[in-house]
Amino acid sequence: MTQDWHTLLLQIGIFSPLLGIILISLLKGNVAKYIGLFFTSIPLIAGVVLHFAYSQLGPEASGSENGFVFFQQIAWMVNDSMNIQYMIGVDGISAYMLLLTSLIFPILVIYNWNKEPRQEKLFYGMLLLLEVGLLGFFVSLDLLLFYIFFELVLIPTAFFIGIWGGENRNGAAIKFFIYTLAGSLLMLIALIYVAVNVEPGVLTTDYFVIKEGLTSGDFSSSELNWLFLGFFIAFAIKVPLVPLHTWQAQTYSQASTTGSVILAALLSKMGAYGLIRMVLPLFPTVSAEYAGVISGFAVISILYGAYLAVVQTDLKRLIAFSSLSHLGFIVLGIFAFTTEAMSGAVLQMFAHGVSTAAMFLMAGMLMDRKDSREIADFQGIANLAPKFTILFLITVLASVGLPGLSGFVGEFMILIGSFDSEVIGGVFAILAALAVVIAAVYLMNMFRKTMFGETTESLTAEITDLKAREVWLLMPLVILMFVIGLWATPFLSQINRGSERVLEQVDQFADIRQEIPVEMVMESQEN
Repeated sequence: MTQDWHTLLLQIGIFSPLLGIILISLLKGNVAKYIGLFFTSIPLIAGVVLHFAYSQLGPEASGSENGFVFFQQIAWMVNDSMNIQYMIGVDGISAYMLLLTSLIFPILVIYNWNKEPRQEKLFYGMLLLLEVGLLGFFVSLDLLLFYIFFELVLIPTAFFIGIWGGENRNGAAIKFFIYTLAGSLLMLIALIYVAVNVEPGVLTTDYFVIKEGLTSGDFSSSELNWLFLGFFIAFAIKVPLVPLHTWQAQTYSQASTTGSVILAALLSKMGAYGLIRMVLPLFPTVSAEYAGVISGFAVISILYGAYLAVVQTDLKRLIAFSSLSHLGFIVLGIFAFTTEAMSGAVLQMFAHGVSTAAMFLMAGMLMDRKDSREIADFQGIANLAPKFTILFLITVLASVGLPGLSGFVGEFMILIGSFDSEVIGGVFAILAALAVVIAAVYLMNMFRKTMFGETTESLTAEITDLKAREVWLLMPLVILMFVIGLWATPFLSQINRGSERVLEQVDQFADIRQEIPVEMVMESQEN
């Protein structure tokens, strides 16, 4: 198989859902779910094939010095005064984000199979449009294209909150829209300034040209600081990172189950991915300068999210604050500037997407049976739903970070890499480690309260065990929890390519590099 063939497959994976949108708009609503399942399966097949192809090719086979495989560059708006191109590529970081995205969407279609959501054609059309936006975002290497996909995701996500959400969905949708749009506008202003000034006389949004220009010394430290903030705030809102998190809990809890999964498992990863792909390589010196401050906010997010999760009685809000805490670990790993912490952060992005998707799906299954989000209303489920109890326990333990499950490896690498970091210091890792203990408290306490105790007659009448369809849609996620936890070496060997590349780019301009052998963790996994 040639790389040209793989590049074509990448295009098909990204844009095939658009054909599904056209068919849904033309045909009757009762076939929308079939079209949705078919056109979300195409990116999944493409993603799996490309993932294995990437593991064989490696960046050296790309035919490019940029370190990206399946690289494609097509003139879009190119003349003497403008250089805007359709440019995409995949590395060890984006490969896993593509795989996570393409896996989640067919699962969401299957979850909604018998629900018949209101405005069914619009529902599946927005689902497909959202997938296009996410897939395009994770492979874009032109800043205008990157921004277009970044904004494209905003519209369907607001629909999933505002149309198919809970009682207070309108307020949650407006708050989400305002926060995200404000961040997007800051990034757009910074992007325009860079595009106009990085290459005199030419408006360019070429990622590689801009990266070279911003690190050439032609921009003042004041300019770089403001530009850094424009990009950083946009992505920090998306993560979210304290204090830009206040939209999160309300939005996660008021969104439909589909919306909650998308927000927690995928949109939060857009923020983390943006920090890795854009902020660190474009602003290496500023990133290193502010690493301590950002890591401080990351630790605050970790501890604050854990503290708020402890006191929650609402199941979805508990998962939301748990997610805030876990995402703080990812940001901490990114700004530790060690290979181990960076690779751990990327692996944790994938692992968190898997576990939090399963957690919200299972919360949605409970809410489908009993119209409540209160933890106290589900006491004694283990007596009624043993299959649900087993899968829920596995998911909870993966989120806790139990060794042998997906949450452990990434968090362990982040903590070790952060502790050994010369940029942020070990105190941040020590404080973050406290949240691991707190997570065990609130998650296991939530499991105890919902699964055990005396079962009421009303709950007995409402709660049934998982149907075969529900078991099958959860199984890929549960299997991945074990695979990542027990055999992380293949994941790390690929992710490490991208992490090393990013840190090498940063180290050219900021002396932050400390060699930490990721092989140590990989070998411990094998043993």
